Amino acid sequence: MPLKKVIVIGGGFAGINFIQKLDQNLFEVLLIDKLNHHQFQPLFYQVATSQLEPSSISFPLRKIFQGRKNMEIRMAEVKKVDATQNIVNTNIGDFTYDYLVIATGCTTNFYGNADLEKNAYGLKSTYDAIKIRNSVLQSFEDFLSASEDEKEYLLNIVIVGGGPTGVELAGSFAEIKKNILPKDYPNIDFKNLTITLLEGSDHTLNSMSDLAKNTSEEYLKSLGVKVKTKTIVKTYDGKTVTLKNGETIKSKHVIWAAGVAGNLIDGIDEKTIINRSRIKVDRYNLVDGSKNIYALGDIAYMETSLYPKGHPQVANVAINQGKTLAKNFKALVKNKTQKEYEYTNLGTMATVGKHKAVVDLPFMKFKGYMAWFVWMFLHLMLILSVQSKVIIFIHWAWTYITKDTSLRLILKDQKSDNT
Repeated sequence: MPLKKVIVIGGGFAGINFIQKLDQNLFEVLLIDKLNHHQFQPLFYQVATSQLEPSSISFPLRKIFQGRKNMEIRMAEVKKVDATQNIVNTNIGDFTYDYLVIATGCTTNFYGNADLEKNAYGLKSTYDAIKIRNSVLQSFEDFLSASEDEKEYLLNIVIVGGGPTGVELAGSFAEIKKNILPKDYPNIDFKNLTITLLEGSDHTLNSMSDLAKNTSEEYLKSLGVKVKTKTIVKTYDGKTVTLKNGETIKSKHVIWAAGVAGNLIDGIDEKTIINRSRIKVDRYNLVDGSKNIYALGDIAYMETSLYPKGHPQVANVAINQGKTLAKNFKALVKNKTQKEYEYTNLGTMATVGKHKAVVDLPFMKFKGYMAWFVWMFLHLMLILSVQSKVIIFIHWAWTYITKDTSLRLILKDQKSDNT
């Protein structure tokens, strides 16, 4: 029997786990991605705050699938899908498929605000994290020769969005402000460095338990972070944040962690697009109205009895949808019964700083030292390579012991500007 051709668009958690579990004796796979590597998104904030090197959380796709049979990889940008002809059009040519799996993940959602999109930083790629690190470190260099009017602007960091990413960024910046930056820049009074976290809802970590909400705010405030809830950003012009209540904050660095939108592909039936950002699928991740196009992970919108408004856009959903679909593909070609997907919530967690974390499990909720160790252990387990697990553990151990790190590098093109 000839092998079925499967094209997978996207090398994130969903795409990687789908391919790894797919029977290589039954399917021929082509993976298409704009990047040549998988990115470990939960630790982007540690790259942005100079705690980890980008290479520690970036994994070459060709290394991941080294030795796999019937597997090809193309570094390309998908332009359009022709569902009637079973063709994926890219900037390097057209590719045909028997089955198409869309696992393109999400990008930062600026909710149509052009000024925010132009001037604020997103954090949805390793490159975004490097840009934030470069800009923040450069601002301290610029501060040494700045005028008095510029100094406030340079020493304000504003983070918008009080979910796990925003909370973890704010806590991490607060720790390097206290433990590291005064040693590097003894001529700067870092008491004037202000880290502000803005959240539109009533609490930080608003989707977690009351323990997590209250504890995260307590931790952040104890670290000196200014937490403003029920606060909406109106606009940002690159120098001044304007809030809907009329208040303004001068800042060179606004990091937008307030929402995501799916990376949609042209050619998908618009009737299947939910909230302009996710593709509606059935319980087998098959796109509505299609016979051979599937969507996985953050881009997929699946309604179930437990999740009538779709599953949360988290790594565990993407990983397990990928694994389940791989098993279902095998069942499909062998005319066996397929398994419906349902997400089993194993818990939610976030860390604010050293010994400061919160964990919500289905059967218990806790905070502090134990939560922090659980957070570190589980994130290490999700890292793809053994080498990276060891490197990250060594970095974390060194930082724990010394309260320092040697990763504060400004890496950019010499011809570029200071952003």
